[in-house]
Amino acid sequence: MEKEQIIEILNEWNYWNRELPRTVQRNSYDDKISKFINKDEVLVIKGVRRSGKSTLILNQIKRLHKQGIPRNEILFVNLEDPRFTNYLSLELFEKIKEVYLEYLDPKAKPYIFLDEVQNIKGWEKWVNKEVELKQSFITITGSNSSLLSSEIASVLTGRYISVDVYPLSFAEYLEFKQISVKSKMDLVSKKIELNRELSNFLRDGGFPRLVDYPNDEKKELLGAYKNSILLKDIVARFKLKNFEVLNEITAFLLANVGIIQSITKLKNNFSISHEMASDYVDYLKKAYLIFEINKFDYSLKKQRVNEKKYYPIDLGLSNLMRVPNREFRGADLEQVVFLELLRRGYKVYYYKTSKDLEIDFVVEKNNQIVQLIQVSKSVKDKKTYNREVVPFTKTKTELHLDSVECLIISEDESRGLEDGVKLVNIKEWCLL
Repeated sequence: MEKEQIIEILNEWNYWNRELPRTVQRNSYDDKISKFINKDEVLVIKGVRRSGKSTLILNQIKRLHKQGIPRNEILFVNLEDPRFTNYLSLELFEKIKEVYLEYLDPKAKPYIFLDEVQNIKGWEKWVNKEVELKQSFITITGSNSSLLSSEIASVLTGRYISVDVYPLSFAEYLEFKQISVKSKMDLVSKKIELNRELSNFLRDGGFPRLVDYPNDEKKELLGAYKNSILLKDIVARFKLKNFEVLNEITAFLLANVGIIQSITKLKNNFSISHEMASDYVDYLKKAYLIFEINKFDYSLKKQRVNEKKYYPIDLGLSNLMRVPNREFRGADLEQVVFLELLRRGYKVYYYKTSKDLEIDFVVEKNNQIVQLIQVSKSVKDKKTYNREVVPFTKTKTELHLDSVECLIISEDESRGLEDGVKLVNIKEWCLL
């Protein structure tokens, strides 16, 4: 690849001579990333495609500008630019760096952002070299399994800091819509607006670009997202030939939020081998399309063999796959709570008692179970109330939990219930 072609591409993606585009801040991510951006470790930003990783990089570039870092000391490389396609190799990294140093002549250690780094085989060798020789501050992003924690640890020799990025939370979704909620009074005074936006959020999901997209075009965009993830992060990466079965399993797991499932059931449902069912689920997890959680047990061996529960990355994708005119409100609220728990840094399990009573979420922090959570649209109906409340006592007894907090999250008003169980409104839980 010629030098002139490389600098032309780099110039189009960088902001050396022009202003950065308008972006919305995502403070929880922006603050965390900024703490680590100038450390002598690789900063790894990972998550599903279109979750906003590139925008987070732009936000960091803006912060660096404000801090007085000269523009020529910042390099952004989009490794999905089609003009790089035929040259994706370690030699390309060297050429890009060489061209950048020649044309921009940075006087200090540069900040280098490599977007979708997994497109170059062996990328970790070049990144390790840059970091170990302290030649650059390196931030990388990626959308698939090459950046899973287990794989990064083996290739980056422990010299990395990782930030997981998810689609918008409900709080971020409101920020993107410029709706501010700071207190319980805001929940009351903006009740109608917030109820409407919660329904929109449950329908459309949290991919950032969808917020300002016309309603009649959202389905098409979500379909493009799903196909891009399947084709680029699964079919191309794992050289799959049976796209139809992959698509069917994807649709099933995305549409059925929080289902308890086993590989054997999937094998039987789709008339495929156990190995294929297991592999396809693994590929979907590695592309960040679904999450798998274990049934809680103090025995790790039992956790591994018990049936799993699956949650999709985004409700917009779920609704793309569902049959029309069905009510999914309770399951969708459960999905919102699940992802919010991950964002808040909790480890999550489900639990079934010896009498088959289910707890939606057993929540762990720092190796301690800190909460048991049930999620329901409403518990005003007596039968529903009993179904949600009764499992708490049995679960606490079986797991030997004395003082664990028990919550039911629903659309009802917050209040205390029997046996110390708290009922919390979902908007209050998400926003305050």
